[in-house]
Amino acid sequence: SPSSLPWLARAALAMWSGLLRNTRLPFASPLLQQSSSSAPSLTTPTPLSRRTYATRVYGNLQDKDRIWTNIYQDGSPFLKGKDGALARGNWYRTNDIVKKGRDWILDQLKLSGMRGRGGAGFPSGLKYSFMPKVSDGREHYLVINADEGEPGTCKDREIMRADPHTLIEGCLIASRAMGAHACYIYIRGEFHLEANILQEAIDEAYAEGLLGPNAAGSGWDMDIYVHRGAGAYICGEETSLIESLEGKPGKPRLKPPFPANIGLFGCPSTVTNVETVAAIPQIMRRGGAWFSSFGAPRNSGTKLFCISGHVNTPCTVEEEMSISMRELLERHCGGVIGGWDNLLAVIPGGSSVPVVPKHMCDDALMDFDYLKNLKSGLGTAAVIVMNKEVDIIDAIARLSLFYEHESCGQCTPCREGTGWLNSIMQRMVTGDAKEDEIDMLNQLSYQIEGHTICALGDAAAWPVQGLIRHYRQDMVERINTFQEKKKSAQIAAQEASMLAQAQKQREHRDVHV
Repeated sequence: SPSSLPWLARAALAMWSGLLRNTRLPFASPLLQQSSSSAPSLTTPTPLSRRTYATRVYGNLQDKDRIWTNIYQDGSPFLKGKDGALARGNWYRTNDIVKKGRDWILDQLKLSGMRGRGGAGFPSGLKYSFMPKVSDGREHYLVINADEGEPGTCKDREIMRADPHTLIEGCLIASRAMGAHACYIYIRGEFHLEANILQEAIDEAYAEGLLGPNAAGSGWDMDIYVHRGAGAYICGEETSLIESLEGKPGKPRLKPPFPANIGLFGCPSTVTNVETVAAIPQIMRRGGAWFSSFGAPRNSGTKLFCISGHVNTPCTVEEEMSISMRELLERHCGGVIGGWDNLLAVIPGGSSVPVVPKHMCDDALMDFDYLKNLKSGLGTAAVIVMNKEVDIIDAIARLSLFYEHESCGQCTPCREGTGWLNSIMQRMVTGDAKEDEIDMLNQLSYQIEGHTICALGDAAAWPVQGLIRHYRQDMVERINTFQEKKKSAQIAAQEASMLAQAQKQREHRDVHV
């Protein structure tokens, strides 16, 4: 959420928002351009509104426009062979792209309008440009966040398992833009298969001269190292990840200083998501204008959506940004189990974003700005579908348990607050609470949100806030039902006690008679 970013990052986001494109430009191949000066100029976007979205229909991405063509493992994840990465177009003229240099690569990224695919949605070109242009003698590092611990999210693992060379090639190009000669890929410890495939792909890239000295014949030296984490959710936060890479406990750092100034090993570093980097090679080959032609204004490009829950065919699929939620579920997942009218709610961006009820899902578009207007978020685009068989209170309570378990304990509001959230939510599941505790729970969530070093506190608070916002009446009914049953049980217990006492008195009287 932009509101949770430090003030400097918010200012940069506000500045970049005014530069993001608002027009669909014709296809242009950047490899045929002599310099970035020939690229179309940027235009000022119009204010976001429902009318803006209604100018065209988004979705139904064509196969020719897909970035990841092996996401279902129809071919080999490795370089060679008739169905290998080279045959699919990976590493095509990569040396020409790298030779164009830092400024050209960053210009194309900014022109593409791509926003980070790791959850925050910060403009990638702007973020990468924060790295110092001129080295002060310290090394520069690119760090890939492949931790992917967000419940419901399963997109990055598909890239590493089925199309790892898109990531490896993207690392080379992104490193050139940042002046980095070393890249660390921090992969979730549970991803054993993915880590092994990724390492094998890196090894063959070295063997073919695509990595190492003069990588891919570009004149740029590049090394990639795979580091396996230990499964801590908190290490998905960029500074926690850096701490873990350095061999320390994974706990967030205070910012500033930001990683672009003092990051890994005290050197300028950029931490970025797998999907973001893996999309870069195709953006460079086809042009930033091509990428920005997809999706609504300020929400450019294609996106991997991972859909789970109560759909007939759960899947991970690449689609155009701003596709309608209903089309996404019905076109690619066979629809909601029991039909669309059986839908209860959707968590559209991974477990940390607020739930969206069915009546809002009818017209919802899957992008950053539209879902933000619904007081939710696109996040990682991990779509968790729940039909009317779900106990929504129990589902959110399970998330509260998760965030309590994953809190690193460094910040008091998160360390104490997640425990309180979970404790109250577990009682809400059974209804063993008072109605005014709903307001107490809501107030508690806002005492956590925005009061921690990293966004884990926000992630714990938002699902609870969404539940109260949309399903408060269900919580009240659950409490009233419990209280009625409790009262009935008390009355029954009193009656039983009175009957037992009367029986005892009769027996006592009979004995005396």
